[in-house]
Amino acid sequence: MTDPRTELAAFTEPLLGRPLGEIGFLGEVAPGRVELVLPVLDWPSRADLEAALGSAGEVSVRAMDDAERLALRNYLRTNMVAEPGPGHHDHAESPRLLAKESRTRVIGISSGKGGVGKSSVTVNLAIALAQRGLSVGVLDADVYGFSLPRMLGAVHDPIVLGDTVIPTLAHGVHCVSMGYFVPDEQPVIWRGPMLHKAIEQLVTEAWWNVPDFLLIDMPPGTGDVALTLSEVVPRIEMYVVTTPQRAAQRVAQRSAYAARKLKLAVRGVIENMSYFVGDDGTRYEIFGAGGGAALAHDLGVPLLGQIPLEVALREGGDDGTPVVVAAPDSPVALAFSALAGVIASQGPARVYRQELRLV
Repeated sequence: MTDPRTELAAFTEPLLGRPLGEIGFLGEVAPGRVELVLPVLDWPSRADLEAALGSAGEVSVRAMDDAERLALRNYLRTNMVAEPGPGHHDHAESPRLLAKESRTRVIGISSGKGGVGKSSVTVNLAIALAQRGLSVGVLDADVYGFSLPRMLGAVHDPIVLGDTVIPTLAHGVHCVSMGYFVPDEQPVIWRGPMLHKAIEQLVTEAWWNVPDFLLIDMPPGTGDVALTLSEVVPRIEMYVVTTPQRAAQRVAQRSAYAARKLKLAVRGVIENMSYFVGDDGTRYEIFGAGGGAALAHDLGVPLLGQIPLEVALREGGDDGTPVVVAAPDSPVALAFSALAGVIASQGPARVYRQELRLV
């Protein structure tokens, strides 16, 4: 007969993705009674955990003391850091998700200019990947123009546990954004070094738990954030978002060329706002046609998807219920689902060792 504690200890906590017994969330277990031990009493998954443990008896909840919180912090930090490879004797901490052998694909969603719907693409693509059973994180690196917190509609903010940030969880996607740490109306006015440090911390000091995908919503243009990410995340794969109009296509091209100058892999083009279908079934090309295909041709990469223009897409971003959740059978949601399938099937970019490159 299975020990009740053993069964309960094996239950996976949704936010951290680890068994309750492993992370110290399971307290005393007695006949008809279970103790749940949480870092804070308003822990985001508390209701789910109480419901899951309720089958074993009455659930009591208490907050961790300082020693228990420190033990959890140490557990997370230990599991975030990759083991040094053979012949490496330095003690610099490198996140497991960035290790060469990591399964995590880091996806940069970029554009040359604002207003092309890059953040909407990032959010809906992330959820579409999660709907395929993949583990997904999203980093809002658009520090000056963050928008993902509103678009995702997360009820809880990320939790800071000492020097470790635990991302929020919404629609199956883990997310960290500067928007969770400053008031919505407050501008972020930073010089380059502060921006570099902030991006580095959001990548390396958040509990991503080695997801299948980490999507990074990049700011428009080719400035400091692109340089920082090329240093912090050298394995990042770049996907360029544009609209069909030629003006947007030419500007987006600069973003792709900048990525290549930084030795980053450009994997494909995503054309957003491709067309609008009226109530009478007529297809209108409001922003012109051909920009995405032309950009893909010039870059020598595939045009991965064409996302239609729909009111539901804009409404989902404003309401915090993205269209792939609010209207999963709509044409735009199906387009995102197809895009997620294409990107997942591409596999990771091939990374060449610098020391083997011919000069």
